[in-house]
Amino acid sequence: MGALNNSESKNSKLSLVSMIAICVGLVIVQGAMISALQGIGIGGSAFVLAMFCALIIAQCNAMSFAELALMFPQEGTLATYTQKALGHFPAIIAVFAGYVVVAILAIPVEMLLVEAILNELLPSFEYNKAIPIVLLGGLTLTSLIGADVFSKIQNVLAFVLIGALILVGLVAVTGGLPEEGVRQSNVVWSLASAWNGGFIGLIALAMWMMVGVEFICPMINQVKSPTRNIPLSMQLSLVIIFVIFLMFSYGSTRFLSGEELLQSPLPYLAYTQAVFGKIGLIIATILAITATCSTINTVLTSVPKMLHGMAENKQAFPQLKAINRYGSPWVAIVFLAVCTLMPYIFLEIDSLLILVIAATTSWLLAYIIAHIDVLVLRIRLPNMQRQYRTPFYPIPQIIGIIAMIYVALNNSPDPSVTKLVYSITGGILVVVSVIAALWVKLYMKKGLFDPDMD
Repeated sequence: MGALNNSESKNSKLSLVSMIAICVGLVIVQGAMISALQGIGIGGSAFVLAMFCALIIAQCNAMSFAELALMFPQEGTLATYTQKALGHFPAIIAVFAGYVVVAILAIPVEMLLVEAILNELLPSFEYNKAIPIVLLGGLTLTSLIGADVFSKIQNVLAFVLIGALILVGLVAVTGGLPEEGVRQSNVVWSLASAWNGGFIGLIALAMWMMVGVEFICPMINQVKSPTRNIPLSMQLSLVIIFVIFLMFSYGSTRFLSGEELLQSPLPYLAYTQAVFGKIGLIIATILAITATCSTINTVLTSVPKMLHGMAENKQAFPQLKAINRYGSPWVAIVFLAVCTLMPYIFLEIDSLLILVIAATTSWLLAYIIAHIDVLVLRIRLPNMQRQYRTPFYPIPQIIGIIAMIYVALNNSPDPSVTKLVYSITGGILVVVSVIAALWVKLYMKKGLFDPDMD
């Protein structure tokens, strides 16, 4: 019986293909599609160069997470790495400010975008608001069942999402449907415009198409050949994402002007309708629903594992340690699902977007902390066995830290809301910091910045 259980456990582990599906499905969200289309509308060839720079920076981020994940293969991920390098206080801040708060605010935005496109598709249907809630509920249930069901669903979602994006890009690049035809666009395509330095200002926008592949790290104990597949899945996923977005965004410039891409509230809807005509709305709906479901599916599996690992290390409420008979951290999953549902029900998309932009700025802090973790642990534990070592160390860490600071300073989409964005970001960090400090001192009874190798 023990051998049978081991065999089943081994067979149910995530393959490299499933891992790539998780990474790609988490990164390619509606927000990333909008960023790609708006960026290409602003900069044309300059944005392509910015995308390439973002790809290099994202690879640097992936290197740090791969090295840390394989050094300490526990579910707490960034919290585990950071407690060993910098102490429990920054560890708690990194995960809650960088991942939990972002998930709670970002998923409702994706759900609201689905509702918006359903209102376009089914304007007379009274229950469009309920459909994203049903999707959230269904994916919560499948997350509770375990990794095997999760991976099968994720593979299907990623396949449909990637297939739809490639279809849109290919048809657009090759000329669209015969009755539609290519339209003249004013988007600039020239080497001179790309190399005049203007691309630098677009890197911050391009970065949001390349963040999130590290969500595979909390699943390290559920994947096949982690030493090989953890770094490889992140690296390959980023290249795949770059190629898909390059073709997808370039195709849009053959049908829409820069002004149309920038002014449309759902530019991918305007894009698919320009390419496919009447059926473009259906294709845009498929893109929206699969992107949102893929994100929810991954977040509800990955972030609860972070919380479960933190609870095991006494960095979060002990109730989050609870697992069900499928081995899923059910309390953490239900907690996250309920927390994401509340903003969707009670907030409007305009107010949520500002909150998400502010929260994602603190996500960048998590990347900076990860790079610092690598630098500190290389000094503190020089002889510790590392199954993956960052190539060209410490250059990727230095590039990553500088790049994340730059993106954080340029994260506001509009100068008129810059002060509000940074005020909210500061508020999030202050609240999380106060709670984390009290938790570490009063509950854990440890020093704020005392490294803990236990």
